[in-house]
Amino acid sequence: MNIMLFHSAFGLRPAVEAAADRLRAAGHEVWTPDLFEGRTFDSVEEGMAFKDEIGKDELLKRAVLAAAPYSDRGLVYAGFSFGAATAQTLALGDDKAKGLLLLHGTSDIAEGVTVDELPVQLHVAEPDPFETDDWLTAWYLQMGRAGADVEVYRYAGAGHLYTDPDLPDYDEEAAEATWRVALSFLETL
Repeated sequence: MNIMLFHSAFGLRPAVEAAADRLRAAGHEVWTPDLFEGRTFDSVEEGMAFKDEIGKDELLKRAVLAAAPYSDRGLVYAGFSFGAATAQTLALGDDKAKGLLLLHGTSDIAEGVTVDELPVQLHVAEPDPFETDDWLTAWYLQMGRAGADVEVYRYAGAGHLYTDPDLPDYDEEAAEATWRVALSFLETL
């Protein structure tokens, strides 16, 4: 598969590159665009402030420009937290998208969006302060109405960005379970 993997609000940190390497080792071609142009952050608050400073429209433009040269190949869009929200927006707007892999995040779904049985897999902590139960229920129903084929995996007791070994949220057991399931999902696409 051809995978466009977007970073979280922490920026393009080593954990994102390690995830890309894990995907490459499984036989996938992976791109990791740097939407923050080299900036990384030590806290989610700093990263979110920087994200807000750049603005949603500019970040989306950067993501579209990063994906455009590869979209004819049929991309799987993937991302971590903020990057998952970005991946979701692009996948729902790309009729050639092969799948959507969401790690730690989702996004609003534009009114009237439809997809043709787009395979979607979400991995999220339980509970997650950024992805509440009510939000996830509404998101799941909206994705289904849009035509997506959605699988949701929850990880009790894990922190929000539990796959990043350099952050306090890291949960090795949940991270390894996520990667096992995600790699199996990618093999089906």
